[in-house]
This record gives sequence, C-alpha cells and structure tokens, in this order.
Amino acid sequence: MPKREDLKSILIIGSGPIIIGQACEFDYSGSQALRSLREDGIETILINSNPATIMTDPSMADHIYLLPLTTKSIIEVLKKHPNVDAVLPTMGGQTALNLCIEAGDKGIWDDFGVEIIGVDIDAINITEDREKFRKLMEQIGVGMAPQATATSFLKGKEIAQKFGFPLVIRASYTLGGAGASIVYKPENFDELLSRGLEVSPIHEVMIDKALMGWKEYELELLRDKNDNVVIICTIENMDPMGIHTGDSITVAPAMTLSDRTFQRMRDMAIKMMRSIGDFAGGCNVQFAVSPDEKEDIIAIEINPRVSRSSALASKATGYPIAKVAAKLAIGYSLDELENQITKSTSALFEPTLDYVIVKIPRWNFDKFEGSDRTLGLQMKSVGEVMGIGRSFQEALHKATQSLEIKRNGLGADGKGYTNYDQIISKLTIPSWDRVFVIYDAIQLGIPLSRIHEITKIDMWFLKQYEELHFLEQEISKHNIESLPKDLLLEAKQKGFADRQIAHMLDCYESEVHKKRSLLGINRVYKLVDTCAAEFKAMTPYYYSTFEEEVETPEGERYVTNDSEVTDRKKIVVLGSGPNRIGQGIEFDYCCVHGVLAAAECGYETIMINCNPETVSTDFDTADKLYFEPVFWEHIYDIILHEKPEGVIVQLGGQTALKLAEKLDKYGIKIMGTSFKSLDLAEDRGSFSRLLKDNNIPYPQFGVAESADEALELSKELNFPLLVRPSYVLGGQGMKIVINKEELEEHVVDLLQKIPNNKLLLDHYLDGAIEAEADAICDGKDVYIIGIMEHIEPCGIHSGDSNATLPPFNLGEFVMQQIKDHTKKIALALNTVGLINIQFAIKDDLVYIIEANPRASRTVPFISKAYGEPYVNYATKIMLGEKKLKDFTFNPKLEGFAIKQPVFSFNKFPNVNKNLGPEMKSTGESILFIDSLKDDEFYNLYTRRKMYLSK
Repeated sequence: MPKREDLKSILIIGSGPIIIGQACEFDYSGSQALRSLREDGIETILINSNPATIMTDPSMADHIYLLPLTTKSIIEVLKKHPNVDAVLPTMGGQTALNLCIEAGDKGIWDDFGVEIIGVDIDAINITEDREKFRKLMEQIGVGMAPQATATSFLKGKEIAQKFGFPLVIRASYTLGGAGASIVYKPENFDELLSRGLEVSPIHEVMIDKALMGWKEYELELLRDKNDNVVIICTIENMDPMGIHTGDSITVAPAMTLSDRTFQRMRDMAIKMMRSIGDFAGGCNVQFAVSPDEKEDIIAIEINPRVSRSSALASKATGYPIAKVAAKLAIGYSLDELENQITKSTSALFEPTLDYVIVKIPRWNFDKFEGSDRTLGLQMKSVGEVMGIGRSFQEALHKATQSLEIKRNGLGADGKGYTNYDQIISKLTIPSWDRVFVIYDAIQLGIPLSRIHEITKIDMWFLKQYEELHFLEQEISKHNIESLPKDLLLEAKQKGFADRQIAHMLDCYESEVHKKRSLLGINRVYKLVDTCAAEFKAMTPYYYSTFEEEVETPEGERYVTNDSEVTDRKKIVVLGSGPNRIGQGIEFDYCCVHGVLAAAECGYETIMINCNPETVSTDFDTADKLYFEPVFWEHIYDIILHEKPEGVIVQLGGQTALKLAEKLDKYGIKIMGTSFKSLDLAEDRGSFSRLLKDNNIPYPQFGVAESADEALELSKELNFPLLVRPSYVLGGQGMKIVINKEELEEHVVDLLQKIPNNKLLLDHYLDGAIEAEADAICDGKDVYIIGIMEHIEPCGIHSGDSNATLPPFNLGEFVMQQIKDHTKKIALALNTVGLINIQFAIKDDLVYIIEANPRASRTVPFISKAYGEPYVNYATKIMLGEKKLKDFTFNPKLEGFAIKQPVFSFNKFPNVNKNLGPEMKSTGESILFIDSLKDDEFYNLYTRRKMYLSK
C-alpha cells in the first residue's frame, strides 16, 4: 500500500538545545525526516528552539517556529496552522516524546484533531514505565534481570534488602541515564535512591540486580504497517554492562556473538517490538548476554523511536534509518521504498557490512572541575567519533585518531601511562581514557587474563590489542632504512599512523610517508554501500584502507580503488570532528552550508569528517563524503588523490583551523583568509601589535612563557589579570587571577598541560560590558552581519553568556566604535570570508578582546534571527566567485533575539556551577522577545552577575 493521501500537513517536534545525552544526532534524524516528507509533497511545520542546527534552517521545512518547546508553543503553532493533520514526535529524542505525551495528556491533539504518527504513545508508556515493561516481558517469555519498582524511599530500602548488592537504580522517564547508578555498598544506597526518585518526573525508580561483567548488545530495527521487520545493524559494546551505551566504545557488526545466539537475539527483538504496540517506525533494543558458554540473553530496554544509536547505525551501514522511518510513518511499506544507496534494490533488506566500525565517545571532564570522572550508568560524554576500517584494529586506530585529544592512536606516542598502580586503578574504575590504558597495561607486561579479570572486556578484543603491541615491538627493532615492506604494510593495515611508526623508528613522519609512497603502500578508498558490493552503489561515501597488491595472469600488479577522480574542479571542506564544549553543532551547520554554496558555484564538493551524529556526514550532503579522521595524514592523502582547487578551513571550528599551517607548508591552497592572517589573529602578541598600529584600544597585556615571566609582568599590569593560552577554543585554560599565588599556580598548571605555549596576560577590565560582532569581508568591503550585547558582564565566556541581537543599551557613540573597529580589523587581517570580534566596553570606550577570522558559534544564530543565509554568501566570497556588492542584504527582526546558553550540570552534581572565562555550556536556544519589558529579559538581567567566578 502506498502512502496515506489524507496526510497533507505534518508537525515535527525538534529536540531543543544540545545537552549531554541528547546531542546533534536528532538534528540529523530531524533533517532527514523533513527532507523525506517534503519529497512526498507534504507540508512540513517544525517547532524547535535550537538556532545552531541545520534542522531549523529556512530551507528545511515549509514553516519553522523557533519557539520554546512547551505545550503553550504547540497551541500557538496549531492555531496558526489549523490544517495540521498529524504530529511526528519520534525525531526529536526524549524531549519531543515527553512534550508529545504532555500535549496528549492535556487534550491538545484531540482539540485540534491532530493524529500522532510514527509511534504508539501506549508503546512509549509501556517502555518507560519499567514495571509495566517487566510484566509484558514476562508474558512474552523474554528474560530480564530480577527487578522491582519503588515509588517511595521505604519501598526502595525493602527491595535492596531482598536483592542484595550490587544493585542498579534507574529513574523512570529520563534521558541519557539521568538519575541512574550502580550501588556496590549499602552505605551509598540511601543517597543514590533519593537522587533517582528526585530526578524521575513521576518519582519512580526501578531497582535491578546488577549484571556486572555481562556483555552488552544493541539491535536497530525498522518495521512497517504490514509487519515487515528488518534488523539494520547489530552493535556490540566493547565495555561490558555497567557503562551507559552513550559512554561505551561500540563496534559494528558484533564481533564476539555466536551465530546461534544472534538468531535468538533477533527473534527476541522482533517479538519485543511486536508486543509493545502496533506502530510503523524505528526501534532500538538493548540486551545483556552472559559471558559464558550458555550465552543467556536478558533484555535491558527498548526505545520505540530513532535514537543516538540509530544515527550511528545509519552512518555505519549507509541505511538512512530516519529517512525511511519518516516514510513508514506516512503509510509506505518497506518493499515500496528504494534503497537510497544502490537506487536499484528495495529498502526491505538487511545491510551487510564488509568493514568494521568503531565508535568512541568524546568527553569534556576538563570543563567540569571536581567532576566524578568515573563512567557508569549516567551518560557523561558530549560527542562521539566513528572510525571505519577493514579490521577492528584499523577502525579502532582511526577512531582514536579522530578524538582530537593530542593522541596519535594507541601507543607509540610517548604519552602512555607507565606506573603499575595507576594503570590497575584506571582499569578497575572505568575512565574516559581506558581505551588507551589497556594498551599501556599490555606494554607493561600485565597478562591479558588479569586485564580481562579486572575489566571483563571480552578476550577477543584484548587479543586484538595484544597483536598491535607485538607489531609495535617488531617494528621498533628496525630503522627507517631497514624496515621491510611487509611490516610497514601490516602496520598501515592495522591503522598505525605514519606519526606512530615514526615514533617507533625514531625518525620524522614525513620520512615514513615518503618511504611508503616509494614502496607503493598507498591508501585506497572503499565504498560504504550497504550490501558488501553485491549491487552497484550510486552514493559516493568512502573510507580508506590499505590493500595488498593483486597480480593478474599478465603480471600486472594493482590495488582496487573505488573512489574515481573526476576532471571537475573540486573543493574540500574540512569538518569539525567530534562535538565538544566550545565546538558544537554550529560548525557543522556552517560546513553543510559551505558545501551547498560551493556546489552552487559549480564545484564538486568533498566533505571530510568523522562525526557520526551530523548532517555533514550524511551520504548525500556533499558530492563525495570521506568518513575519515580530520587528522593530517588522512587529509593529505585525500588531497593527493583528489587534487582539489583548494581547502576551506574557516567553517570547521578549531579542528579545521589547526590544519591550516600544514596545508600552507605543503603548498595546498586555503580558500579565503590566508594562513598568515589566521595565524596572526591566533598569536596574541602579533595581533596586539596590529591593534596598536591601527590605534585600536585593547586591555594592557604582556606575553609570558614561564611562571617567572608571568610574575614579573604582573607588576606592570596590575591585578586582576586574565590569563589565557594561545591557539585554543572555548576559553580552554582561561582564568581570572587576583594575586601572585593564584597566578603562579595557574601558569605552572597551564604550561604542564600545554607545553611551549605562549600565555597572554591581560589586565582584566572589571565591570565592563561585553559585546561581539560577526562580519563578512571580501578583502575590500566589510558587511557587519550582527552586533550582540552580552547580558552577563565581561569575564564570562561568550559561549556561556546570554546575548541579545541587536544590543539593548549601547549608545550611538559605542556602536560607532564597534562598527569602525570591526571594519578596520577585518581589512587589516586581509580577511576573505567570516570574522568574529569580541569587545569589552568600559567608560564608553570599546576595547578589543580578540578576533577570529573564521565562522563563529554565533553565525547560525544571527542567520536564523535575521533570516539571511550568511554562510552561503561568505563561502562564495571565500571561493572568489562573488564580492559583497553582489549581494542584497535585507535582515528582518522585530524586537530582539536572545541566545540563551544551556548547561548540563545535572550530570555532575558536585561540580562548581560558577561561570567564568572558560566555556561550560553544551548548547543553546533562541528566544524572541518584542521588547525589553518582557519578563524573560528582566529575569536574565537581574541574575547577570550571580555566577561570575574566576
């Protein structure tokens, strides 16, 4: 049966600001769903409060409402669109589902005659209400861990007495494992039980007997209205039970699951999906498997919606789950839809993988001083990376190289731990760097059996690590001249970077690259095609690997490369890598718009990125997608293969910018602002000299490279001082110090963390107002796209400040200085493209804090507030295709738009929540107000100094 003809207009609820536990994977699924519905001629109406996403771009839906996600906003939208037939709430994570249920409870959908599609609310209630879920599983014969529900403190105590420890407490109706914990000892139980009951919106917890050390698996399913079910992907967690899947290292396809157990698990998953309700759409099921011969299977939970894992499964398999789920919600069946990758087979098939993917989470504990860094049932990561390789070892290496934490992969970089007690402690208490510590433990000679006993990680994975260690030992016996070809090829096939091999051989990275080029050991690119090359794929989505040469009967030797280079002129856009605090989804928004603008100028577009959650890594965003680490060696090999006209670095945040120096050194053209100008703006000393030459005021400053120099400088500059390192993003390491002791302590700490860094000491302008401007420059003219005033005082990082567009109390004289300084600086830096400048205003004098000649966090916010495609314009200027005078600017905004930061402190209950120069927010929302008399503005303004700290 084809799609339903009665659905003409559909409301989609977005996921709101990014928080830990709900990140940009829902921007990806929401964007796919919107595109999918519009293909079928359905009118789409979106409500979402996040200004940084592609999903809220005017091009994505017919009507977009940037409103708070409340039932009041839902009513407002439905009054404007009385023709809405249905609501699709499964694309916006838990936020959208909770709002949909609340609107249902209040009778809003009935009042407006709106049908809920893509999910069955009863199914959600069954899966979220752990008691109902347990009873249902019992009825259908699916095993679960012994568990019971507590709706009061007393009941919880009784259950604990009955089950004994260790126990798991899970709060009902929460996201990202909020309120969940493992309790090993009775003395910790009371506090953790109270927290779980408080966090749950219905004040209910489920207490389970802990299945510590069991293996954990996830299955991604899709079902249509005819009850056809396909399993898209099987994901195995390398970490055993006890760590939230969002914080686990995961692998697809499953590596250590016997076929017999896999078949049982499939049957159970399908049975579970069918039992919870009659709905068409996506579903994620989690299981625990006993680590013995019996392989007992226990169900953990089922989520009848697209999830973080479905974004990962989509990128891992090339099967666009959200796109297909949206089609199923409007009545299509799987056999009527085409496979988006092959275009010749149907969507009623199960992908086959002839490669391995490894996902590693990215944490930001450094932003939460005093936080509990132990990994457990409550998710703490802020983003994730994915590596694709021909083997687990290659994929694992590529994932570790994608993390951007100054590591080159596993081992071979001199940064491993060597202290026995420290290694044992880090293995025992799951920590963010355990993926590296396992390698360190093997290097130190700790037996695999002992590592397995402590971590309960399957021996198969540990043996893979051990093989890498043996290979490193073997290579280390050689030097660059004596290293045999087969050993170098094996190292590359197992994912070791040139930089790591250089470390083993004690030579330069460039020498290793040169040697492998001479020996013909070059990267080849393979397609992610969903069907292990059984059918021809039409979508250019690639990963790299190394292959042994094949010899034909005629004696010709070759390796096959799926990536064919065209003769079209090409542009590479460097993505922004994993989400983290200080560099989030707003840079993915910029990259996607950069790709689309370059395509409009007639270029073949090439995207390089490793973040599985984003729209930039969707298989049909760019002409070619290389799902690779944004890591020099990978970038360089792609550039040598494709020979582009140039590379765009100013849209991918600090990730892309950090590669500008290498690109420049190797003679690769950087589109737009040159490396020299980018570097000048980053080097605090040189930049201040530029300001001095242009008579632009800036706070008194000095540069120090040691604690002695810093103390000497403080005599001239006077306290309070703002101390900040060069070349960092999100205010990393910035601090306000008020005396010599604090200064010395902070400088010593910084130079330990970031050796050889130039530290800038500014006299801190106490009580100043902060403002910022974003502008586009074409080298000759400058257009200011927006000036924002921060509600909080100077000293709180711009990413953590509430910012108003336009400013609310800067006089004419101050505004003129801001405009003049912005134009002067943009031209003095020879900017071609975007620039962001931050100001401090004291006694009506405007001082410059810093300038960044690149896309900033606020560009998407201004674009949404004014309804103008600024990234599109800036990219065309970078490419030299257009000048500013070619565009007609027509910003539209009545009243004010406020950028409101959102924090995820609830994941770290004991952390100091004070704000300062180092950024801590994980996302943002946009609020439109008609006037400054609005209550929301008044509340923000009265609280503006409350959290200011050093």
